[in-house]
Amino acid sequence: MAKLWNGRFARGTHNLMEQFSESISFDRELAEVDIRASLAHAKMLNAVKLISTKDLSAVRKGMKEILESIRAGKFVYRTSDEDIHMAIESELTRRVGDPARRLHTARSRNDQVATDTRLWTREKIDLLSGLILNVQKALLATATREKDVVIPGYTHLQRAQPILASQHLLAYVEMLERDRERMADARKRVNRMPLGSCAMAGTTLPIDRQMVCKELGFDGLCENSMDAVSDRDFIVETLSALTLLFLHLSRFSEDVILWSGSEMGLIKLDDAWSTGSSIMPQKRNPDLMELTRGKTGRIVGSLMGMITVIKGLPMTYNRDLQEDKDPLFDAVATAELTLRCLAEFVPTIKFNRKRAASLLVDGFLDATVLAEYLVNKGLPFRSAHEVSGTLVRHAEENGLRLCEIPLEFMRGVSPLIGKDVFQCLNPQNTPKAYVSAGSAGHKEVSKALTRWKKRLAKK
Repeated sequence: MAKLWNGRFARGTHNLMEQFSESISFDRELAEVDIRASLAHAKMLNAVKLISTKDLSAVRKGMKEILESIRAGKFVYRTSDEDIHMAIESELTRRVGDPARRLHTARSRNDQVATDTRLWTREKIDLLSGLILNVQKALLATATREKDVVIPGYTHLQRAQPILASQHLLAYVEMLERDRERMADARKRVNRMPLGSCAMAGTTLPIDRQMVCKELGFDGLCENSMDAVSDRDFIVETLSALTLLFLHLSRFSEDVILWSGSEMGLIKLDDAWSTGSSIMPQKRNPDLMELTRGKTGRIVGSLMGMITVIKGLPMTYNRDLQEDKDPLFDAVATAELTLRCLAEFVPTIKFNRKRAASLLVDGFLDATVLAEYLVNKGLPFRSAHEVSGTLVRHAEENGLRLCEIPLEFMRGVSPLIGKDVFQCLNPQNTPKAYVSAGSAGHKEVSKALTRWKKRLAKK
């Protein structure tokens, strides 16, 4: 099929220019949404009497055949067609003739591609939101199963306070909930329809944009024709949401890597989700977690690439915007596979209770509880902190745990300390004493598990 602009040019496009400018190698991803949008557009053109019912029937029949060919993997993509829009239109023209030539009435590839990309992104946001939910449910189920396991909580990668392992897992449920909220919020701005804005100024023809908007399930129209064809904010927003999602998944991956290392030894990686070494027989490598952490850079790169593409673009459509799809498609595909893997991996997490208990012994994880014990006795917190620190220093210098310091020595540091102090100097029992809302203790974690079970069941 001749180029659309052949009437204006005396010479054909250089073959290197065709290779350089083609996008069909990647924008074929839009094929099905392009057909759906074209059918809605054709229905509207018929309704406003810009094409006949006979033409509409021919377009529908041809598009159905093309869709079947695409799904069967038989559709031939030609570089000479340049992009998926022209590939489908060219094939439709070969099949039905003039009705296909009338289909592009009152639209441009500028508003066509913007519409297709929004339709595709909307579908993928819905898919990814469901996959995030699956990971949340897996984390919740694992947290419920491991709800009585006490592990060290860390700050600065140093043992800090005893916590329930469930609290740690539920922290990621919270993060992922914010990610789903961000995806849902971005979807609101994705779900606006550019079609009918044409190249950039609209059209003199009596089209009905609202009809197409309703047919395609958009919430409303892009109301400024110039903004409609050049806006890619919705891609930046989607990539931003995915970037935050992967920052969270990367943090989770790092925690799992640390837990599974021999130094912590809190979990053992399942065979199905780890690999060995080509030279060291003993190795069990956390490849899923490392790749998730690594692919975060890929997602961030997609966002930065997209931001760079649109920076400084003059109104309205510019060919630079062809570069919007590769980062979007790659980021979504990466997110989809990563989330599917994590939903299957998380249920394999089982904490080594014996190892967790041994990690609670050293590190004076009950020092804060000792300070709060003194606060309950009436001592100001700063003074209580000093007393507890003094006892920690003494224990450290003498190779003791806090519970092994003689009561007489403790009372010499603070006469407020009584025999009941030994009831709190046991990191294994500390989570039972946490009472503040949202804390890492048994009562609050139990409430959180119940709350999240009800909340996620509604999704």
